[in-house]
This record gives sequence, C-alpha cells and structure tokens, in this order.
Amino acid sequence: MFTGIVEELGEVTAVEELGDASRFRLRGPVVTEGAKHGDSIAVNGVCLTVVDLGDGEFTADVMAETLNRSSLGALETGSRVNLERPMAVGGRLGGHIVQGHVDGTGRIIERKISENWEVVKVSLPADLTRYVVEKGSITVDGVSLTVVDAGPDYFTISLIPTTLALTTLGIKKPGDPVNLEVDVIAKYVERLLGDTARAPGEPTK
Repeated sequence: MFTGIVEELGEVTAVEELGDASRFRLRGPVVTEGAKHGDSIAVNGVCLTVVDLGDGEFTADVMAETLNRSSLGALETGSRVNLERPMAVGGRLGGHIVQGHVDGTGRIIERKISENWEVVKVSLPADLTRYVVEKGSITVDGVSLTVVDAGPDYFTISLIPTTLALTTLGIKKPGDPVNLEVDVIAKYVERLLGDTARAPGEPTK
C-alpha cells in the first residue's frame, strides 16, 4: 500500500521491448536505498516489482495489461517519473490509501497559473466519474490530491509549489497522459451496496 506522497522524481534510463511486455530501468537513489529483489515501488502511481538493483537504479518488468491500462507505455529514455516506496507498518498515512492499481488514464486539458499555485484540469473517463467527488481524494500519476471541482467528464486539482517542483505534475503539458486511481473506498462501497448503487438502466455486473 502507498500513500500518494512522492518521495523522489526519478528518471527512465532504459527501455527494453520484450514483445508482450517491457523492461524499464529507472534511476531513483532514494527509493532504492535498502530495497531488494521482489520489493514494490510505485512508478507514476503504478505498483511495480523490483527485478534488479544497482548504483541507485532498478529494473522492473511491465506486462501488456499494465502498459495498456496506464501511461507507462508512453515512457521513453529520459522520461521523468514519480517514485514512492510502500508505506511502512506504523508509518504516517500522509496522503490517502493508494493501491498502485491504476483505474484508467486521463489527459491534461489546461493549466491555469496563479501567483502561488496552479489549477490543472484533467479529463476523466466516463466509467470513473461516479467515484470522483468534490473535495474527495484522487491519485494522479501517483500523487495524492484533493479534487477541487468534479465535472461530467473532467476534474480539477490545485497544485502547490512543492508539488509542482517535486513531481511530474509540474512539467506535464496539455495533452499529456496521466495515470488515475480513484479512492478505493468508493469502489468497495459501491460493491457492498450492490443493486442500490447501480445507476438506472445500468446492467448487472
């Protein structure tokens, strides 16, 4: 489990195509300190397993399902990425409960710059809109954020200078893809409520 508090802005140093998968080598001296084979590290909000380690870098294999459901397939050598280690038992939950299981992708629609922060508008897939509410939590590229406005096919977030400086959200441009993970509590509530949570005319799952 993660918290959406990015520890390090890392970099992709190599990408190896493996047919129906890809192997990424990523630089992250902070997140690799004390790490070992088989550990988990979130990369732009996607939980990946460490395959190899050395000199502040690690490799991770990404299967086709993950490449298709996330923006990791667009990464190339030199791309910057948000990195976070799992939360230690007994640690502080600084953001919110983040699984590292991406629900879909959105795109940056626009950025409005003010003196001390930026408001960023992000497109939202239709099947995720019911989970996103004003002042609720959402994970964007692995960053735990509060929803400012929840529209029918978009949401907005406010980014403080620290987030702009220390995560990929400071360098993303309109049109760039971002990974989205909605609040898992909302999904469990929907599942537990069953038919009562289903919209009129929506088929049984």
